[in-house]
Amino acid sequence: MKNFRDIEWHMETALLEAEAAYRIDEVPIGAVVVDQGGAIISRSHNIKESTHDPCGHAEILALQEAAKKVKNWRLKGCTLYVTLEPCAMCLSAALHARVDRIIFGAYDKKGGAISLGYELFKDQRINHNCQLYGGILHYKCSNILSNFFREKRKFHG
Repeated sequence: MKNFRDIEWHMETALLEAEAAYRIDEVPIGAVVVDQGGAIISRSHNIKESTHDPCGHAEILALQEAAKKVKNWRLKGCTLYVTLEPCAMCLSAALHARVDRIIFGAYDKKGGAISLGYELFKDQRINHNCQLYGGILHYKCSNILSNFFREKRKFHG
């Protein structure tokens, strides 16, 4: 794994995306794709609610943008940073994109692929595996989600 300061910096960038989602009343999840050299090649946040798109997850959007920028769907050497543990769809998309690493912030016991036991990232039957690290800036990543849903409950009973 790279220098922890760089990892935290990239997760902070993903958190800025989560904050952008929060401001537009989307579930505050942010994602960033970083190349081998540490340069951010894409960043995104959830837009599921505003677009009525079940695939409008931050990870999917960041992977799509990164692939367009590098003109290749294979994102070998890249790392996906995301503020919340990826769901099964997003984990699968990252594997299909051939990312080398997935680094996430908060664990998601109800919807996170790893927390639910779908450890596809290390399944040897799949043609691509990657490294996965969780809990990076966990408190900050979980706090923005907690605040968002606390506000939702307050206004909607």
